[in-house]
Amino acid sequence: MLDPILFAIAFVFMLAGFVKGVIGMALPTIVIGLLATSMPPAHAIAIVIVPAILTNIWQTFSGPYLKDIVRRLWPLLLCTCLGVWSGMGFLSGPYAPYGTILLGILLVVYSIVALARAQFYLPKGKETWIGAVCGYVSGLIAAATGVQAIPTMPYLQALGMERDEFIQALGVFFTTSTTAMLFNLSHAGFLTRDVALPSALGLATALIGMYLGQTLRRRLPPETFRRWFLYSMIALGAYLAINKIVQLHLL
Repeated sequence: MLDPILFAIAFVFMLAGFVKGVIGMALPTIVIGLLATSMPPAHAIAIVIVPAILTNIWQTFSGPYLKDIVRRLWPLLLCTCLGVWSGMGFLSGPYAPYGTILLGILLVVYSIVALARAQFYLPKGKETWIGAVCGYVSGLIAAATGVQAIPTMPYLQALGMERDEFIQALGVFFTTSTTAMLFNLSHAGFLTRDVALPSALGLATALIGMYLGQTLRRRLPPETFRRWFLYSMIALGAYLAINKIVQLHLL
């Protein structure tokens, strides 16, 4: 009989894979956000890290722009790694409980920004140093919460890339940041045999979900699904932050 926890993990990964199949992103965000309601974010990140890396590697090599992307984004990628490693103690240190609060706030902020469809433009002369700052901040946030989209997502949107190049650039960034997170998780002792089965199960069910999502994408307007997904992320983020604040008696 399937353990209830494994059943829940399988369901969460399938749901996250389904969403990724429809809108092309957000698998780690959904998995970490939902699993963090019943376990510490560090354990959720440890479970999702390998499936996230494998799906992102495919996205990294799925286009012809890899060399140009690395040449253009190397300050962002390098500083993301430095930020992740600088925040090595965030998952297991005395401030670890506050990671859930930060995760909830980030989910709300990210969803509101995405719903607003805020448009940014960045002159080429400022790409390097702004990219380095965004990378470092994103790395610190990823080290604490596993969520890597803020502020790098708006930064990449501001570069004015073509759609296919933008999608491949996301794959390169997420592959870099999640691979850097492997070092933190290993150093903190979270990558144990206990996460092997949930991670493998999550990868399998996520792939099934992605297939179903891609099938639905041909029939359902992606923008409709995307909008309701973001509404759900706002509700989930608010719940995570408020619930943890109450548990820590901060109100």
